Amino acid sequence: MFNKLLKQNTSAAVKLSRSFYEQSTLDVARRLLGKYLVRKHADGTTVGRIVETEAYVGPDDRACHASRGRTPRTEVMFGRAGHAYVYLVYGFHYMLNIVTEAIDFPAAVLVRAVEPVQGVELMRARRETEQLHSLASGPGKLCQAFAIDRKLNGDDLCGKVLYLEDRGEAVSKVVTTPRIGVDYAGPWKGKPWRFLIKDSAFVSRP
Repeated sequence: MFNKLLKQNTSAAVKLSRSFYEQSTLDVARRLLGKYLVRKHADGTTVGRIVETEAYVGPDDRACHASRGRTPRTEVMFGRAGHAYVYLVYGFHYMLNIVTEAIDFPAAVLVRAVEPVQGVELMRARRETEQLHSLASGPGKLCQAFAIDRKLNGDDLCGKVLYLEDRGEAVSKVVTTPRIGVDYAGPWKGKPWRFLIKDSAFVSRP
């Protein structure tokens, strides 16, 4: 099933260009749904269809890391769009974010979940689970399944190691909700800036 789906989609695959990421963060977060995350690794290639994202928009957004100022940790967010912002939470889970908009305007989209498409057995080995729906149904799970860590912080998503593809698949039903785990953000915690494909079995569970 997965090989058939991959064969059908790969022929129409187009790597996302820099200009895609330079758009409004909310637009990027929504338009990333249905796109494919590709990770090249010495152990093999893993691919997943993005089913859930969250937007973090600039220094005024109290849920955004950049609201705390420009620091060594957040420096990549102030750089050029289309680069990976990878950070560690709870000393264990890595999170993959995609820098958006203009240089010096710190904004990014968190990739929260993907539907596994290629390299499923490799993902299972990394995650130590056989359950398909649990392989990448959350930002920490995703990074473990795709071997994404701080070594990829600042990586150019227009490059050859970690990148995204458009395979010509339309997404018609999108649901928006408040972001997850940002209770500290005051009134910003209620922003409906989490986007997910309706009825997908691969989204995270709050």
